[in-house]
Parts: sequence; structure tokens; C-alpha cells
Amino acid sequence: MYEHFFQCPYCWEQISMLIDSSQNSQIYIEDCEICCNPIQINVSCENNELLSFQAENIEQ
Repeated sequence: MYEHFFQCPYCWEQISMLIDSSQNSQIYIEDCEICCNPIQINVSCENNELLSFQAENIEQ
């Protein structure tokens, strides 16, 4: 696991989260630690390396 920094799609603050690179594909919802809005996280890894990371707002 390693720490990945990104910008919240709602409040634009820089936040971080731990990425488990042992799983190839992950999609889940995580609340922003600053504004508490839900963010859909899409992660793709291969050979324990991060290939892609997307943080998208969830239209409510």
C-alpha cells in the first residue's frame, strides 16, 4: 500500500488516500476528508504499480 495525493472534485483541496496496489482494478466511493462529499474512485494497477487513478464527483 502507498499514499496517493489528488484534488477533490468538489472543494479542490489536495487530499490523500492509501492505494492497495495488489488489486488490479478497484472502484469504490470515498468521502472527501475536507468537505465530506462522496467521490467515486477508479484505480487500475498492474505488477504493484499504479496505472491510472480517477477521482470523480457523484452527481446527486
